[in-house]
Amino acid sequence: MIGIDLIKIDRMKRLIERFGDRGLQKFLSPDEMLLIKSPRNAAGFWAAKEACAKALGCGIGSECGFHDITLTKTDKGAPQLTLSAKVQEHFNISHTSVSITHDGDYAIAVVALELNIKGKQ
Repeated sequence: MIGIDLIKIDRMKRLIERFGDRGLQKFLSPDEMLLIKSPRNAAGFWAAKEACAKALGCGIGSECGFHDITLTKTDKGAPQLTLSAKVQEHFNISHTSVSITHDGDYAIAVVALELNIKGKQ
């Protein structure tokens, strides 16, 4: 399953200017907030979480909230996406992949999710 999202970085900049950390806490965990260095980074994380929810086919809501999706970075700085156990089990997800890019005024993310297939792990 694949999801994609695009966000204008200025939208995230306005959210941060208006609400500060409270605005970021709506969609980021404390550990994720430590990775945010600019509105550009925050916009990429937003796009990744939205893309993940789209790949699940449910959007952000009761089945999968922003805090059910966690982003970290590898030692080389590549993004990694982890789903809560609740979401992994409900949607039968075995593996996640995420790519985030920025171009000009926009942040874009693509998420691919693999389903568990009976007999395979």
